[in-house]
Amino acid sequence: MDLKDCKIYLVTDENSCNGKDFYKCIEEAIKGGVKIVQLREKTLSTKDFFIKALKVKEICKSYGVLFIINDRLDIAQAVEADGVHLGQSDMPIEKAKEILKDKFLIGVTAKNIEEAKKAELLGADYIGSGAIFGTSTKDNAKKLDMKDLKKIVNSIKIPVFAIGGINTNNVCMLKNIGLQGICSVSGILAEKDCKKAVENILKNFN
Repeated sequence: MDLKDCKIYLVTDENSCNGKDFYKCIEEAIKGGVKIVQLREKTLSTKDFFIKALKVKEICKSYGVLFIINDRLDIAQAVEADGVHLGQSDMPIEKAKEILKDKFLIGVTAKNIEEAKKAELLGADYIGSGAIFGTSTKDNAKKLDMKDLKKIVNSIKIPVFAIGGINTNNVCMLKNIGLQGICSVSGILAEKDCKKAVENILKNFN
């Protein structure tokens, strides 16, 4: 699976499932058209994160979609994920590349042009930029202005995914600005029908 084929990127958050089966939600989202799944679990113990990662990897593998681990290089290596995603306060990208060699994709969160250019220079494979419409899953995420998002997209060559409060209703605002795709959390997982949510987001984004 090439990043160039990926339009919809699912970032997990079990709370957003509102009691629905976590793994089922991921599977339904993939059936709807998600091509990348990032497992983001800030509060789990290492052992529980590892167990969860193995299960999610299994699902991703059976559908041929990319599986990314948020932040934890050790877990990514242990479960042989496809990549890791690093925030600005996580492991520095150059160190991560040294540890992971070239076996893993590395995504980096960038909230402005400087961060984006630096990430590209240091070898990031893609950028996640936001929070474009605010967000319900990260309390401290500052909103990113649309014109700043466009500047980021135009300033680097690697793929950019927008993130932050993106759902069926607002995704059309992100059309035709050069994004590779969009990341969604509750815009997919909080919906009653995750498969349908992804199909609608895709339809409105294309």
